[in-house]
Amino acid sequence: MPLLTAQQVTKRFGGLVAVNSLDFTLEQGSIVSVIGPNGAGKTTFFNCIAGFYKTDGGSISFDGTPINNLRPDQIAALKINRTYQNIRLFQNMSAIENVLVGQHRHLHTPWIASVLNTRGVREEEAAALDEARELLRYVGLQGRGDILAGKLPYGDQRRLEVARALATRPRLLLLDEPTAGMNPSEKQQMTAFIRRLRDDKGITILLIEHEMRVVMGISERITVLNYGEKLAEGTPREIQTDERVIEAYLGRSGSGDESAAQRAGGAAEPSAGAATTVTGA
Repeated sequence: MPLLTAQQVTKRFGGLVAVNSLDFTLEQGSIVSVIGPNGAGKTTFFNCIAGFYKTDGGSISFDGTPINNLRPDQIAALKINRTYQNIRLFQNMSAIENVLVGQHRHLHTPWIASVLNTRGVREEEAAALDEARELLRYVGLQGRGDILAGKLPYGDQRRLEVARALATRPRLLLLDEPTAGMNPSEKQQMTAFIRRLRDDKGITILLIEHEMRVVMGISERITVLNYGEKLAEGTPREIQTDERVIEAYLGRSGSGDESAAQRAGGAAEPSAGAATTVTGA
């Protein structure tokens, strides 16, 4: 059984059909990308999985449990978590405090014990701090726990957002443009880090990403959306040579020695120059 299954998922906003009868499956332990041009429905689909949007049709199941009528907190309790295209850290809280927020669901001491500051409370708080420090170390922010989140460099803020998500102990992690705004070196580091999340911790990864070098370099399978519908699905090699995908992204090449297909394929080549980026959400 796939870890995540979406069947005929539809989401409308008035007369606009943002996601239209989408079928999608995600296998346990895989790294899968969802890509597509502007307005393709990618983030809308993410929001349906995470419970921020209620679907207007179809069903979504996680490990056999229907989730499309659950609240976001109920879905998070099933160990699904996400990051955002626009960073949503608590900017005026320290890095370690941001991670501790992610651990809230796993703290079980009653409020009265907190008021009395019992031994159990102190032990639980100490364990939470140890785990938060370990997560900061894991994402490369060791020794930076006392720095305000808003004072961290952009790439470090991205890493902190992942650390906070990891504090929820997810089985499925939804990453919405994890390399957005990063320089080429930071993108390489983030790509390697995402792969390590899967390999070290067994977390299944579903990501939206516009940087084609990242998509082609990390994905085991790619689903392409266009106007809310599935346009294509397959391996990176299959996707980068699919004529429908090339047309949706780049249009037809009317003349010249270099075809649209060659330009799309070049995005995945390690020896290529600047990586091809498809913009928009």
